[in-house]
Amino acid sequence: MNRLVEDGLDEHYVTALFSNPDLTFSPEVMARKMDVLLNTKLSAATSSPSAEPEVLSRYLNPILIAGAYSFYMEYRADFVVIEQKYGVPGELLTAILLVETRLGRNVGEENAFTILSSMALAKDFSLIESSIKRKDISDETRKWLIRRTEQKGDWGYAELKALIKYALAIDKDPLSIPSSIYGAIGQCQFMPTSAEHYGRDGTGDGKVDLSNTQDALHSMANFVASHGWKNDLSEADQLKVIYRYNHSESYAMTILSVADKIRKTKELFGG
Repeated sequence: MNRLVEDGLDEHYVTALFSNPDLTFSPEVMARKMDVLLNTKLSAATSSPSAEPEVLSRYLNPILIAGAYSFYMEYRADFVVIEQKYGVPGELLTAILLVETRLGRNVGEENAFTILSSMALAKDFSLIESSIKRKDISDETRKWLIRRTEQKGDWGYAELKALIKYALAIDKDPLSIPSSIYGAIGQCQFMPTSAEHYGRDGTGDGKVDLSNTQDALHSMANFVASHGWKNDLSEADQLKVIYRYNHSESYAMTILSVADKIRKTKELFGG
């Protein structure tokens, strides 16, 4: 709490947030993240061949594509404005929204404030050590875990501070915002610092509320454009841009494949 106040947030407001009886510290949040990082590190050390990236075929289900096309047509007027402003096609944004949150219907079942405050408070590895699943770790690996936990704790603090500022800007209670298991928020699943940097007002009401579809679409377009998207890029370079949204080659391949399906459906029906 003191660090947030030192960084300029109102002391009474911060105290009230952390006094909420529904807010509990969960060391499992950080432990879960460190388990993932540790498994990735140890797997890489074995030099075992990693699986080839591939399109996630579940997102090419005809029913999902039909729903995505319907969504695209519903927001077609918005997409015209967005492409003129950012140079990002609506089919691509629809594909991202489909994969991220099922077109805005599934924004996560966690509480962003609880997730991020727990990570911020858990930068001391001793608070989460008993919750780490792997017990057969060397002294060297333990030192790595201590360092990475501190780094992730600082990351969690930065995201928590951005979340509070985001909530204040849209007149929402920070404790009311749902998120993914690591604190990504809104229909577009931005981390709060990404909302701060890339969020854009798509409705013209002066606020950037990522639970609003138009705000989410404009923000996504701004993110993708800011990372170099151009319609005339090679497929390889397009994949690199989408990779910045979610660091997975399979994810990037899936987004382009879904966008292509939506585009072909549009051509088929003359949309």
